[in-house]
Amino acid sequence: KSGASALGRGEARGERSVIRSPWRPRAKVERVDRGRGVGRLIVPQVSRDVQTRKMGRRFFVGGNWKMNGTKSEIGDIVAFLKTGPLDPNVEVVVGVPSIYLTYVTSIVPSNVSVSAQNAYKVPKGAFTGEISPAMLLDNGVPWVILGHSERRNVFGETDELIAEKVAHALEAGLKVIACIGEKLEEREAGKTEEVVYRQTKAIADKIKSWDNVVLAYEPVWAIGTGKTASPQQAQEVHDKLREWLSKNVKSDVAQTLRIIYGGSVTAANAKDLAKEKDIDGFLVGGASLKPEFVQIVNARAC
Repeated sequence: KSGASALGRGEARGERSVIRSPWRPRAKVERVDRGRGVGRLIVPQVSRDVQTRKMGRRFFVGGNWKMNGTKSEIGDIVAFLKTGPLDPNVEVVVGVPSIYLTYVTSIVPSNVSVSAQNAYKVPKGAFTGEISPAMLLDNGVPWVILGHSERRNVFGETDELIAEKVAHALEAGLKVIACIGEKLEEREAGKTEEVVYRQTKAIADKIKSWDNVVLAYEPVWAIGTGKTASPQQAQEVHDKLREWLSKNVKSDVAQTLRIIYGGSVTAANAKDLAKEKDIDGFLVGGASLKPEFVQIVNARAC
């Protein structure tokens, strides 16, 4: 059945499905220096049930700063990242405006990686304003975000172009956060699955391996709007994506690929989203510029 119609059935009946997840003990913060408010996160032993339901996929939280930040503001962000504490079981990456990539790389704590927000599909050439994966790697930047909805819808990037960019970035040696997601009108027309399958297929047709890919599902109607897909809505799309990957790529890719959610993620909703079995983390926008980003990173440990 179509995406929106299938995803909206429970809402239309005024029902909410309950997906139960195993209990996990709360993390504790041990204060080391009360004066400075510095502490370290004491991460509890997670039950085997919780570990196995994620199929060994390490939780991933990316912060997309977009076109935001001065050196002074970046200093404030890096300060709260250093203070943390950040769950050591979570991979943390920040997507930085290109002009600040080397600066941020030089000052972020060692448990945070840096990502570019865009890269072109060739190593070099007459492409004014673009940067290449080779340039990013030459400056010690290991990650890139590609296919973000703003690149698709503001700058007109097509599925084909995005797939070519993903393929070249991977071939060059970068790790990629590849974004997909439907617009509001597509969701309301029942085309959610059709859209995300098409976008994912474009990438699958161009790449040889998914080992260095994180797939970010970001419903466009939930980005920067304050609206968020419910945990059940997000989980259902993630589940459908794994089904598609199993049938059209490989079953082991479906089981091991990290699929993260993006769309007005905040400290208030991150914990509930993180409980869903197929949500392996977040791509965070505005909240990644604020101290609450630390709480989002730690959402699974709470």
